[in-house]
Amino acid sequence: MINVVDLFFFVAIVYLVNSILYLINITLKNEKLEKFNFILTIIGFIPHTLGLVLWMKQVGHAPFTNLYESTVFFSWAIVLVYFLILLKYKIKNIGMVTVPLAFLAIGAASILPAHYKEMTPLVPALQSIWLEVHVISCMLAYSFFAFSFVMSIMFLVKQKNNSDKLPATGKLENLNHKSILIGIVLLTFGIISGSIWANSAWGTYWSWDPKETWSLITWIIYAIYLHARFVKGWSEKRLAYISCFGFLCVLFTYWGVNLLLSGLHSYGR
Repeated sequence: MINVVDLFFFVAIVYLVNSILYLINITLKNEKLEKFNFILTIIGFIPHTLGLVLWMKQVGHAPFTNLYESTVFFSWAIVLVYFLILLKYKIKNIGMVTVPLAFLAIGAASILPAHYKEMTPLVPALQSIWLEVHVISCMLAYSFFAFSFVMSIMFLVKQKNNSDKLPATGKLENLNHKSILIGIVLLTFGIISGSIWANSAWGTYWSWDPKETWSLITWIIYAIYLHARFVKGWSEKRLAYISCFGFLCVLFTYWGVNLLLSGLHSYGR
């Protein structure tokens, strides 16, 4: 039987090597290396997908019930969004930021203590269809926010250095906006479905649990972005900074709350 944890570790190595090659190619600007980067991303994504399927088959539920499982899935979702955006918009070089982000996620999961990686049965509160509905919505929202972060970083670099290797600032800002718009819709659905689930599991729609509170803070930050873009007419640079700050809130909502704060949503405790 395939050791799924080892498989995910292999994927982390592939993404690490790919990230290093992307950084090297910033200087070389070699088209053949760009194509190899894309192929290497696929080489990592296939076993990444296989590992998630095997994990679900072995544990009998979706891979969302602890910090290790959900972080591996988050990394996978980042790469999935990357492929979807690449397919639709044909933007080159977005992998130079997206792949390292996916590596950091699955790499962080790989160095978690062993007890996080144990395959355990679901506790009664998690035995619900709302597990998939709520967590998939949130994970996909986080992935689109991750992509908006990528667009913001590329926008700021392009604006400062005017690199011909990056898309036009207008295109980057437009994709940033679309990613946040999709992300906030998914996060809204995730929060609502989570509230319904919480009421059935714990008897209350909202308990100001740290995860709930920080999810709301994250939602507000991205709502401010949309308000500032449509109503206030803020500069694209200021909007990019809000997008970056919003993703920092995503990371704290996802990792910081789980590791530093206690609550009903704390994984692996």
